[in-house]
Amino acid sequence: MNFETDPAAPESIVRRDFLRRLSAAGAAALAAGTPKVLADSTLGEIEHPRPTADACILLWMGGGMAAPDTFDPKRYMPFETGLSYKDMLSTFPAIDTAVDHIKICQGLENIAAVMDRGTLIRSHVQPDLGSILHSRHQFHWHTGYVPPQTVATPHLGAWMARVLGAPNPVMPAFINIGQRLEGVGESEELKAFTTGGFFGSEFGPMNLPYPDQAAVSVRPPKGMQSQRFADRNRLFRRLVDASPDRDRMSDYHQESMLQSMDAAYRLLSSDDRKAFDITLEPRDSYEKYDTGRFGQGCLLARRLVESGARFVEVTTEYVPFLNWDTHNDGHTTMQRMHREIDRPIAQLILDLEARNLLDRTLVIVASEFSRDALTEGQPGSNANDQARFKGDQMTELKHYGLHRHFTAGSSVLMFGGGIKRGHLHGATSPERPLVTIEDPVSIEDLHATIMTAMGISPRTGFEIEGRPFYVTSDGKGQSVERLFA
Repeated sequence: MNFETDPAAPESIVRRDFLRRLSAAGAAALAAGTPKVLADSTLGEIEHPRPTADACILLWMGGGMAAPDTFDPKRYMPFETGLSYKDMLSTFPAIDTAVDHIKICQGLENIAAVMDRGTLIRSHVQPDLGSILHSRHQFHWHTGYVPPQTVATPHLGAWMARVLGAPNPVMPAFINIGQRLEGVGESEELKAFTTGGFFGSEFGPMNLPYPDQAAVSVRPPKGMQSQRFADRNRLFRRLVDASPDRDRMSDYHQESMLQSMDAAYRLLSSDDRKAFDITLEPRDSYEKYDTGRFGQGCLLARRLVESGARFVEVTTEYVPFLNWDTHNDGHTTMQRMHREIDRPIAQLILDLEARNLLDRTLVIVASEFSRDALTEGQPGSNANDQARFKGDQMTELKHYGLHRHFTAGSSVLMFGGGIKRGHLHGATSPERPLVTIEDPVSIEDLHATIMTAMGISPRTGFEIEGRPFYVTSDGKGQSVERLFA
């Protein structure tokens, strides 16, 4: 079955086919040869831009953050029994921000107060992929490519790790905070893009699902002295050389795995590992972030960037039907999500600014798509309607909220890293359908903008198995220059 052309396929069948193809691509990656840098191509000579940022923090709102209930408020109608779905655009009233011409939703007052430090994009658009699966759209957003692919596609963070390395060679270049990859729904799909891809293990993420336990992950086992720890590292290398799986891996990928172990050994032997211990943060500072795992993750991200990490992703965690995946109790869930993200995001911006790091740190708040009360996908889409509540009118508070996936207009916040301050880019329609009507920004162009800020040409490519593969899809992404100061 080709789920690219069969949007009516049951979601379970689509997901199984997705996983089958991803597994095949992953196995092929282990046997793939060395990725070779493309100095030039049919796209022309590659010249890297002057970087405006040295580090990047992606704050990922996994599950589909509804723009009309966060950063793009529309006409507000409070809940009442009998309220028509067609009359519900936003379930929160708009509030003022530090920028006169920008309003966002009630519940985000702390972010409103720092809006003068960043740019709000209201015209981010995603394609209609037929089956509106979170895992497919998250794969697309994080890699720039629509799955499945014939090669293991690197995550954005892996591209930065491979091309730029880490400012501090002891620190991992790519760190992923807050997302469990075991024991949650769609875990295999999440693993498919949370990876170094064909670049190898050396450039993959260090995964820290629980920020308050991050210090444990960089601490040698209790009672193990440094010499014994070094002996274990050498023993591991010998075991890899003798492994029966050796023939399934290319020499490049074997060496990449060993390099990743060497990097881990350096970190565990360094004082830099203190950056992972958020209990070392002064109590008053810690409490400003402590709204749960996401808030603690924002604090950990700040500490890691201070210590020389290149790319850090912090997620509210994607778990089906939880957090931003508001199929149930949409408005009530959004109130909780506002509380979880508002203070930590604002405090991260203020702390980076106070430490003279904001100008050189690009902070991005984004999600795989937005939400609407009526439209699944975008106007004219054949995607299956996945809303659990259907009908014309609401009879209970749990019906009040934006339950359908919407890809024709979402919001992205960007701070620091050379991005304009107090700027609003693009717009969506004031009335349904809430599609982008001004200055659309595609995933390819958003990635090109991010990479340009980091000093990486959007046309940067590698040859893998005889095929050119680019940091933006087919090297076609165009940086949105109007977003830069």
